[in-house]
Amino acid sequence: MVEIRGVHKSFGTLEVLRGIDLNVPVGEVTVILGPSGSGKSTLLRTINHLEKADSGWISVDGSLIGYRRSGDKLYELREREVLRQRTRIGFVFQNFNLFPHLTVLENIVEAPVSALKRPRKDAVAAARRLLSRVGLDDKADAYPKQLSGGQQQRVAIARALALEPRLLLFDEPTSALDPELVGEVLDVIKDLAHQGTTMIVVTHEIGFAREVADTVVFMDEGRVVEQGPPAAVLDAPRHERTKAFLSKVL
Repeated sequence: MVEIRGVHKSFGTLEVLRGIDLNVPVGEVTVILGPSGSGKSTLLRTINHLEKADSGWISVDGSLIGYRRSGDKLYELREREVLRQRTRIGFVFQNFNLFPHLTVLENIVEAPVSALKRPRKDAVAAARRLLSRVGLDDKADAYPKQLSGGQQQRVAIARALALEPRLLLFDEPTSALDPELVGEVLDVIKDLAHQGTTMIVVTHEIGFAREVADTVVFMDEGRVVEQGPPAAVLDAPRHERTKAFLSKVL
């Protein structure tokens, strides 16, 4: 589903990604772990071209993201074409990013109607099904400020699913939540995983990684240090940097 090759990214003199190579198979969950500043969120944002890689390339579902290839050269796509590509890639941010002036239902309906030109009646029916799926049938007419953080994040997941994406990206989806609300969001993500949704999840939740991930990727200083099944990376890490990180968080 996702192929990342030789991706570098700098902000000024700060090199954030230093040659990332990664494959994410269809229907699998890849969890990315690592200390703050290791490049996890930047990598996620390059996958849907919210950040432009300085070099290297990323392909999702067989299509180059943000570029077209002509011979040996890459040419950047127009913004309209990039936006069309993003409709296939759902992104759930750590701070929800819901529209405060829209109801829960309107937040979910907005993108299918405006981006995919779906009939509003169909988009509303689909949105209600998604709200049921994330356990919020009774909140359709509420506004974001009337919801808990966990409820807002579940709405954000429903909104991402409304575009029927081929890939879901989660950027620390529980980091802005009170501890007692973390479980309700992780349960929704686990349910998606069991249904075979292809996902890349940046998180600090080690227990979630152990239970749900097909592959755990450990990043440090802009590089992939170690990757493999959860049992290998979390229980028997080979790299000293991975061992040091896990010793502090387990």
